[in-house]
Amino acid sequence: MIGSDRIKFYSTNHKASKVTLSEALLNGQAPDRGLYMPETIPQITRDELNSLREISYPEIARFVLSKYTAGTEIDPLLPGLCRDAYNFDIPLEHVTDRRYIMRLDRGPTASFKDFAARMMARMFGVLRKISDPPLIILTATSGDTGSAIAQAFYQIPNIRVMVLFPPEEVSDRQRRQMTTLGDNITIVALDGQFDNCQALVKQAFADPELKHIDLTSANSINIGRLLPQIVYYVYAYVRLAGNGEPITLCVPSGNFGNMMGALLAKHMGVPIKKIVVVTNANDEVPVYLNTKQYNKIVPSRVCISNAMNVGHPSNFARVVDLYGGWMDETGLIRKEPDLDRMLKDLWSVSIDDSETRSTIQKAWRDNQLLLEPHGAVGWAGMTHYIEATGEKGLMVSVETAHPAKFPEEIQALLGFEPDVPESLKAVESKQEHYLSLPNDYQQFRALLNERHSV
Repeated sequence: MIGSDRIKFYSTNHKASKVTLSEALLNGQAPDRGLYMPETIPQITRDELNSLREISYPEIARFVLSKYTAGTEIDPLLPGLCRDAYNFDIPLEHVTDRRYIMRLDRGPTASFKDFAARMMARMFGVLRKISDPPLIILTATSGDTGSAIAQAFYQIPNIRVMVLFPPEEVSDRQRRQMTTLGDNITIVALDGQFDNCQALVKQAFADPELKHIDLTSANSINIGRLLPQIVYYVYAYVRLAGNGEPITLCVPSGNFGNMMGALLAKHMGVPIKKIVVVTNANDEVPVYLNTKQYNKIVPSRVCISNAMNVGHPSNFARVVDLYGGWMDETGLIRKEPDLDRMLKDLWSVSIDDSETRSTIQKAWRDNQLLLEPHGAVGWAGMTHYIEATGEKGLMVSVETAHPAKFPEEIQALLGFEPDVPESLKAVESKQEHYLSLPNDYQQFRALLNERHSV
């Protein structure tokens, strides 16, 4: 039963009741506009980590996720869900010395978002019954989230998806992956930036006039997005590290969901020495960690690493909470976290477009390492960290999207276009269908009501 979940989840705003995992998944955002966090973080022992070294990725996923799903309707079905969701490769590519790239771009939409989206879709399929009212999944995207969610939930009965995206900030292929599906997928081009899309989504969740609609989120504000993202950090550790050897992770960060997965892995007991948090020119978090002053960037700065164009990352509220502080949904820090403890775990730097481009060129010239803009931001952050600390131990940087999603950029910088995976080729000839809206909540609410009644 849903009520039997063992781990309870509380809101980072601390004004909503604690809920089970099943309820947190279906709610998306807490009623007080906070984000759900586990009341207790389950632990992974060193012996358990060693036991994972020779098993497959789906089996590692089952082990890690079962720490959270125990007692839920999902748990008995988890082994099959993991096998079904993770039927693609996760390369760990050695580059030089003790430095590796983890390529999370081999799923059906060639993005790391596939890892969470595919598992979420399967979890929702377990929790929702055909007899239930239709569930509307509301999502904002600045790049890959929308296509991953749309693909994962495409034609799933009794679930409808609405994705808002800023048309000037997504690549042609990223857009086509969303807009060529149709059926239960509605795609909306919003006249604004990602932060505007995200703000409308959050406003809808808190709108009492939409209580008749069963809404949830598949953005990283949903805890169901974060839990599957813990898994690939555990996977990288058990595949590459010696017994007890620490690992440093370099995570390109926009809305901070991917980085939060790494942070949860650390707090579960994975020997992560440091998490290098790398942003593009939207540097509100690196500035905060260096100055103790948090200021949203409005409007967010448009960079070629478009999925990271976030001027106020929602998940930073979870980071603040994890270290004993309180950041509300507006970005106001009402209680300061333990910054000294935070800085022991995190090291942060921002990378502008010029350095992103030069990193793509240098990585290819020096190591035949093909990076796209987001992965280049992460790799550049690793370089800065090594220069600042002299680190020589095991380091893994995350490549979050396939380079073929950015053919114009790669062509301009390297003189060739990357090979296109079959998953991306398939959308080129399909017809697009999407709506356009101004940045106006009343019109957005009207569209939600219209789509709900269809």
